[in-house]
Amino acid sequence: MERLATKAARLGRCFASSSRKPSTATVLRASVTFSSGAATAAATAAGAAAMVAYSSAVSKAETAADIPEDARQGTHHIKGSNGKTVMFRNPYPSAGVGFDSPFQVAGKFLWMRINGEMSSPDVSRVKIPTVKPVFPTSRAGSSAALRATWLGHACYLVEFPGGLRVLFDPVFEDRCGPKGWLGPKRYTPPPCSLAELPPVDAVVISHSHYDHLSHMSVCELARRNPDAHFFVGLGLEKWFRSSGITNVTELDWWQDADLVLTRKDQGEGGNAKSSSAAADPDTITARISCLPSQHTSARTARDKDTTLWASWAVRSGGKSVWFGGDTGYRNVPRLPADVDDYGPAYDSLPRCPQFREIGERRGPFDLGLIPIGAYKPRELFSWMHANPYDAVEIFKDTRCRRAMGIHWGTWALTVEDIDEPPKMLREALRRSGLPETGVFDVCAAGESREF
Repeated sequence: MERLATKAARLGRCFASSSRKPSTATVLRASVTFSSGAATAAATAAGAAAMVAYSSAVSKAETAADIPEDARQGTHHIKGSNGKTVMFRNPYPSAGVGFDSPFQVAGKFLWMRINGEMSSPDVSRVKIPTVKPVFPTSRAGSSAALRATWLGHACYLVEFPGGLRVLFDPVFEDRCGPKGWLGPKRYTPPPCSLAELPPVDAVVISHSHYDHLSHMSVCELARRNPDAHFFVGLGLEKWFRSSGITNVTELDWWQDADLVLTRKDQGEGGNAKSSSAAADPDTITARISCLPSQHTSARTARDKDTTLWASWAVRSGGKSVWFGGDTGYRNVPRLPADVDDYGPAYDSLPRCPQFREIGERRGPFDLGLIPIGAYKPRELFSWMHANPYDAVEIFKDTRCRRAMGIHWGTWALTVEDIDEPPKMLREALRRSGLPETGVFDVCAAGESREF
């Protein structure tokens, strides 16, 4: 374990390092509205005080009749001698055969760095636009639109027309790792603190990796939102309960749960109806679905793939969101840098069929939150991390009407340039015959958009 810790520490320093060459920072453009941070924080605090409280109830739905046969048979489960699930796996050739553990990948990655085959991206060269988010003080707005705010990396706060608020993969720490000093260091700070968020009803976690699941963040969220419910993949409920979080439901792929929020009266710890919250609904309902992705899981050297990774769908108030979390799409071999792995010679590479199944059985979706970063070198990461070309294919497969790119712009997890994912995304959209903007976009950290 000491050797692993030493290697991990070195790797963390490699991820966090950047070229020291003097450079002029490029600020990526985004269409945003800037506001005073102090004024926004004050408004958020005042609004939160006026917001009403809701209690939550969750029930698992009956297994749908239309789920794929392989999912019904549990081909993504690995059984032990006692017949119980002990691990999970990616069941399709698109993930490759006998893929490496995260620690083996890290070792290969480090060796390629030592051999000079790759270098760290210069995080000082590009600045990701960041604005202070402004959240509505009432759940019942005049708009029937879905409102989504990017909070960095894979974290999004989505507010549904019916009043539901869902937070996806919250990680607000400076480093994503098992210790405060270990792991990649943020080059884009969070646009707000956890204390500045409005009350959250549901927290959805895609998998156990540190850049998607933070012990400190989820515990702080649970403390500030005691009625919030956490939705996780199989095997993770135990981890949450051991952390003192009991409002948690774990689901398998293609399982659904129904969430019902009921407004508390003043005697139950709720607030009296203020003028700004008078129209807030008495009841809010949602259907939350655990769906497949192509990835892996681990928090230590001994728990690889013992908890399930997943994408998620949420439907509420007449709107729907598909959250990709973290996923790959194809397993790309090692190729020369100038070779297009989406060219004719590699068109036959197996693609993960699960996203088309999601689109056919759960789509269409009003909004997709789809990963576009952390993909180089492709021979190491393609099976578990989509690049923008993969992301556009996933967008089409899942039948999302609109999409926003996630899993980029926060930590230097791999070696592509910081500003490469949004540039490549526009290229991929153009090649697919889609508009470069207005369909599948990126935005500033802290920016809200309506769909």
